Amino acid sequence: MKWMTSAEAREAFLDFFEEMGHRRVPSSSLVPGNDPTLLFTNAGMVQFKDVFLGLDKRDYPRATTSQKCMRVSGKHNDLENVGPSPRHHTFFEMLGNFSFGDYFKRDAIRYAYELLTKVYGLPENRLAFTVYENDDEAYNVWINDIGVDPKRVARMGSKTNFWQMADTGPCGPTSEIHWDKTPEAGVETIIPLMQAEDDRFLELWNLVFMQYNRTQPDPAHTGQFDEQLPAPGVDTGMGLERVVSVIQGVKANYETDLFMPIIEATQRLTGHTDAERDANIVPYRVIADHIRAAVFLIADGVLPGPKGRNSVCRLVIRRAARFGAKLGFNEPFLATVADTVIDVMGGHYAELVERADAIKRAITKEEIYFRRTLDRGLAELNEMLDDLQSRGETQLVGDRAFYLKATLGLPLEVIQDVAEERGATVDLDGFRRAEEQHALDSGGGKAMGKLEAVDLYNAVLSQLKDEGKLGESGVVYDPYGDTTMDDRVLALIVDGQRVERAMTGDRVEVVLGYTPFYVEAGGQVSDTGRIIGDSWELAVEDVRRPVGGLVVHLGEVVAGTPREGDDARAEVDAERRAAITRNHTGTHLLHAALRHRLGNHVQQRGSLVAPDRLRFDFTHDARV
Repeated sequence: MKWMTSAEAREAFLDFFEEMGHRRVPSSSLVPGNDPTLLFTNAGMVQFKDVFLGLDKRDYPRATTSQKCMRVSGKHNDLENVGPSPRHHTFFEMLGNFSFGDYFKRDAIRYAYELLTKVYGLPENRLAFTVYENDDEAYNVWINDIGVDPKRVARMGSKTNFWQMADTGPCGPTSEIHWDKTPEAGVETIIPLMQAEDDRFLELWNLVFMQYNRTQPDPAHTGQFDEQLPAPGVDTGMGLERVVSVIQGVKANYETDLFMPIIEATQRLTGHTDAERDANIVPYRVIADHIRAAVFLIADGVLPGPKGRNSVCRLVIRRAARFGAKLGFNEPFLATVADTVIDVMGGHYAELVERADAIKRAITKEEIYFRRTLDRGLAELNEMLDDLQSRGETQLVGDRAFYLKATLGLPLEVIQDVAEERGATVDLDGFRRAEEQHALDSGGGKAMGKLEAVDLYNAVLSQLKDEGKLGESGVVYDPYGDTTMDDRVLALIVDGQRVERAMTGDRVEVVLGYTPFYVEAGGQVSDTGRIIGDSWELAVEDVRRPVGGLVVHLGEVVAGTPREGDDARAEVDAERRAAITRNHTGTHLLHAALRHRLGNHVQQRGSLVAPDRLRFDFTHDARV
C-alpha cells in the first residue's frame, strides 16, 4: 500500500480519471445552484443532476470531481454522530467519476479497481464487493472480467444496492467496494457478514449505474415500471476522508492529516498533553469537524444567522464553541483554529485563502455573541436537569427548552447535547408547540396586518405620534454627540409586521425615540453597534431612514427577549465610527490634492466612506 498525504490522494484520483479521458470539473458551491429541493450540496452528482435528467448537455461525456459536501439535514443528518463516531462528518469531500451516456458498468468497475489497487496500492485481499441481487451484469464483470474470487462478492437487496433519485425517474443498481478491516477472519465469512452489515467492512466507494427510468412508484422493486434509459449513466462517490484513513493506516478519519493538524492546533491552545487530549477526544473531534464546516460555508457565502442555511452555519460554530467550553476555553478561539483549516485545505480550495480574513471575522463575531449567552443558558439548563433528576424524571418539558432558546439564545441542538450527556431527553413535540404559541402571542400583525414596506413605516410613524411617543418631527437624530444614549423601545418590526416582542435569533427592526447612530448618507456608510436592555441584546448591523422622521435599527436579537416599552441603551461601535471618520477626512484631503495637482476644475461626483476603505469619484477632462 502506498502511503500518501490527503492532498496527494485527492490529486492522484483526479489525475487518474483525467488520464482516462475525463474532464476535471471544479467543485460546485455548497449552496446548490440548480436544485431548490436541497439545503446543501450533499453528493458529487448534484451539479450534474440536470445532465442525468436530460435537461442539460455538457461538451464532455465524462467528468471527475472532488466535491465539497454538507450533510446536516433530512435523512443525511450526521450531526449527532459527529465526535463519538470515528467516521461521521458534517462537511466532507466526495471523490467521483461520471459518465453521461458514455461508458457503463464494465469500465466503471475496471476504473475503480485499477485506481484502488494500482494507484493507491490497496491489497486485493483486503477488498470486498457488493452488487444488486438481480444485477448479473455487474456480478459477472467482477468475477469474469476483473477476476475477483466469488466468495468476495455479495449479492444484496434494494435497501443497500439500488439507487433512485425519487419515487419515479432515473434509477438503477449499485455496486459497492469495501475495505476488510479484519482479513484474518477468513474469506468464507465475507458474504454472510457483508449481508449482515457487520462492522468488519468499511464502505469506500459506491458505483451507481443509472440504467432505468421508473415510470411509476415501485416500492417492492419488481422492475415492472422500469424502462431502459436510452443513454445509461454512471455516478460514483468515494469519501476522501475514508479512503485517506485506509491509505494512511489509521483507525479513525480524525487521525488523518485532514484533521490532526486542526486537532493539534486546538491542543496547543489548551496546553493538554496527548493523554489529556485523548481523554477528551470527542470535544476535539467536534471542534475539528465543525470548524471545517464553518470555514467552507462562510467561504461559499453562508453567514451565521437565524434561519435556513445560515442557521446551520450558526449551529456548527456555536456547537464548536460549546465543546470548546468543555475544554476550558473562556474566550473566542475558533478563528485561530480556522487558520489551520485554511492552511490544510487552501492549496486545493483557493477561495479559503482569498476570503480568510472575512471567514475569521464572521466566526469570531458569532463566537462572541454566543459567549455572552452560553454561561447563563447552561447554568439554567443544568438547574433544570438537576431538578429533573431529583424528581426521578428524564425528560425536559418542551416549554422549558423553548424558554432557554427564546430568552437565553441556547440552540435546541446544544440543549439536546447537554441533556443527553446527563441521561435526559427533550420533549421535541412540546418544544414545537411552545414555538408556535410564541408566534401567536408575539402579536405579529395585530395592529395592522402585513403591509407594503412604505405603508408599514408610515403607519408605525403615525401610530407613535398619535400615542405621544414621538414628537411631530419624529425620531430625534443626533449622530454627532455621544456614541451612547439611553432611551426606550418604541416599536419592533419582524418580517414586515409590528410585533410586541421578539425572540433570540429574530431579525428585527427597532425604533427608539432618540438615536446616536449615523444613517448612511453622502456616501458614508451607516454605523453599527448594539442596543441592550435588561437581559437582552440586539446586534445592530445597519441603520435606515425608510420615511422622513423614522429611523430603524436593523439587526439580530443575540440574547433575550426585547419588548415594546423596554428601557434600552444604544451603543455605537466607536472604534468603527472612528475609522469611518478618518476615511471621511481622507476624501476631503484627496479632493484637495486632486485640485492642487490637476486644477480647480476637479469636482466631486460621489464617494464611498467605509471603515476599511474609501472611494472618490470626480470629474476631469483628461487621463490622470
